Amino acid sequence: MYDMYLVLLVTIATTLVSLALTAIYKKVAVKLNLVDVPEARRVHDKIMPTMGGITIFIAYYFSLFFLLPIPHYIVFPIFLGSLVILLTGMIDDMKNLSPLLKVLGILIGALIVFYLGDISLETMTLPFIGTLKFGSWSLPFTLIWILGFTNAVNLIDGLDGLASGVSIIALTTMGIIGFFFLTIQEVSISIMIFVLIGAIAGFWPYNFQPASIFLGDTGALFIGFMIGVFSLQGLKNATLISLILPVVILGIPITDTLFAMIRRKMNRQSISVADKNHIHHRLMSLGLSHRQTVLAIYSVSAIFSIIALLYNFSTFWGSALLTVFVVIGVELFVEIIGLVGADRRPLLKSLRDFGNRLNKKKPDNH
Repeated sequence: MYDMYLVLLVTIATTLVSLALTAIYKKVAVKLNLVDVPEARRVHDKIMPTMGGITIFIAYYFSLFFLLPIPHYIVFPIFLGSLVILLTGMIDDMKNLSPLLKVLGILIGALIVFYLGDISLETMTLPFIGTLKFGSWSLPFTLIWILGFTNAVNLIDGLDGLASGVSIIALTTMGIIGFFFLTIQEVSISIMIFVLIGAIAGFWPYNFQPASIFLGDTGALFIGFMIGVFSLQGLKNATLISLILPVVILGIPITDTLFAMIRRKMNRQSISVADKNHIHHRLMSLGLSHRQTVLAIYSVSAIFSIIALLYNFSTFWGSALLTVFVVIGVELFVEIIGLVGADRRPLLKSLRDFGNRLNKKKPDNH
């Protein structure tokens, strides 16, 4: 068992190290021309230091390797995999990698944690069916899972403090669930999660609107990769609920990713093409300011996290009702903000038609 006071102290120390490193790196990034230049798809209008994920990475692994007694056989494979992701993000920030090369970098990182860290999904227990063994399907599922979560976080990194704040909320939920509801071995992962929260928290004040530094793909890919890896730690022998939990926790980035793919498919575009119709763009188009949009998305992320916590106390049928509530709620949210398109709102249209039919059936008392 770990000394919880030590874990708390290390988490605070990690935050302070990240805070100091970010302050130093901001100046270094400008001198080395590691900056993000405004363009049509960007929201910011001035040159900004980027690749801030480097400071999160350094602060995080400094604490894991030198301040906490977590076994290296747990930490080292994740370190190697995330190092590949960090380098992929750095090259992308500097050279603008093609989507294919970026995906290749993420897959290499995922292969490292799969083979060296034994991080994978092997079985799944389904209600009324029993236990299913993934066998040879374990590898592709693991790769797709990590790739999906990595890209989901990267996709929402479009406003000051958005990806970093949403990630802190999601990781906090994952850490709480892991600490109180999973096995002793998985408590090590929860501690690693809390230390990562500390590393991101040290960076967040510089990144929140008005930002003085950006995560860059360097940081967004790294954080997304870590969330994907940590979510798999509790899924080696999964139940349907344990599979749903990470998806609900990351409700905002996953919703944004899923509906971006649907939107582009319906518009006959490549799924890798960039646009300005993501959740944060749509909320700002409705009149919210930059900061209001970020805070609104934080709030929705917190709601998803509370729902995820409720799953741990629910019966099977209670979880089923929660899932129905989440699906309907997400669809309403997506249609209200016009995430797929202003003319593609089937649920709202059905509700309006139903309301009109009810009004026609009401007797006229005049």
